[in-house]
Amino acid sequence: MKKPRLLCLCLALLLLLVSCGKQGEPSPPPTPTPTPSMSAVPTLTPSAEPGPEASGPLNPLTGLPMEREKETVNARPVAIMLNNLKQALPQQGQSQADIIYECLEEGGITRMMGVYQSVKGIDMVGSIRSARSYYLELALGHDAIFIHAGGSDVAGVEDAYGKIKEWGVTSLDGVRGPYMSTKVEGGLMWRDPARKKNNGTVHSVVTTGAMMEKVLPTLDIRHEHKEGWTYEMAFADDGTPAGGVDAGTVKAAYSNYKTGVFTYDPERKLYLVEEYGEPYIDGNTGEQVGVTNVVVLKARRGYTGDTYGHVTIDLSSGGTGYFACGGKLIDLLWTKAAPSGQFHYTDLDGNPIVFGRGKTYVNIIPTDQGVEILP
Repeated sequence: MKKPRLLCLCLALLLLLVSCGKQGEPSPPPTPTPTPSMSAVPTLTPSAEPGPEASGPLNPLTGLPMEREKETVNARPVAIMLNNLKQALPQQGQSQADIIYECLEEGGITRMMGVYQSVKGIDMVGSIRSARSYYLELALGHDAIFIHAGGSDVAGVEDAYGKIKEWGVTSLDGVRGPYMSTKVEGGLMWRDPARKKNNGTVHSVVTTGAMMEKVLPTLDIRHEHKEGWTYEMAFADDGTPAGGVDAGTVKAAYSNYKTGVFTYDPERKLYLVEEYGEPYIDGNTGEQVGVTNVVVLKARRGYTGDTYGHVTIDLSSGGTGYFACGGKLIDLLWTKAAPSGQFHYTDLDGNPIVFGRGKTYVNIIPTDQGVEILP
């Protein structure tokens, strides 16, 4: 078992970044016990240049050709909140997301946000749940249209509804909005009868690509990125990081309730995802979710102190993490300007991370939780 340790320079930078964190959040945890170092690893530079060898137009979220959906290359993507309680599984449609973000929520549970550059051909997506303010920051980083069903409403501490207005989020809300129908496919969202029966009413809100294609163009919202907007992410046919350590399995712990597990399949060149001791399945297909790129970001967690046990996740102070692709893993540094900046990922030498063409899974875990790397 190998547990990469960041270089001294990285630790110094992390302490500087944390010192600029949000007021009212708890102090960072003590420095962890030293583990085997990666300092002897050669210079961490991408194994391939990001120049697109694939024919365009290219999906800006995956680097893959999207000829059938070429008119959506400059479209604002759609970001959808996904429930991840055990009793809400299986999720549906998450395997078709270009990027999946997973964050901690109250009580040690997690939720996901799937980002879709195009909704063409997307099957049923759900179950859709409520937002937290840090998910708004993730959606804003993609200039995305944000679909959710409810949100936190604790003024001044974890106030998704207040931040939607303050930050100008394009919010399509199935609770406080005209987007929920009482009939199947009667609107942008509805309660699926099968999910309602098998998983319970609270875990039954869904949408489909076909309904998004039908409804979204009728809404008085901005549908394309503003002129000059670019997605700052580079791709290569082979994103395997040069000098990385073997990473056959990556385990990212969120809490005692949830650990994400990613196991590399060299034949498919994908990391297959597990959670709760089982394969992470898309209920539409019955197949295990697989991604090309795995990112683990460590971010400061705070507590609001309200009766709901809401947490805060600091996405503006930057920090450390890991990048895995092609069965290899390196340390990374990340930054994000609040609230609408994009994530910027670099290796320890300051070189931008070059991703493999394909889907990406971003785990945002607390700084006091561990990451286990197995060869």
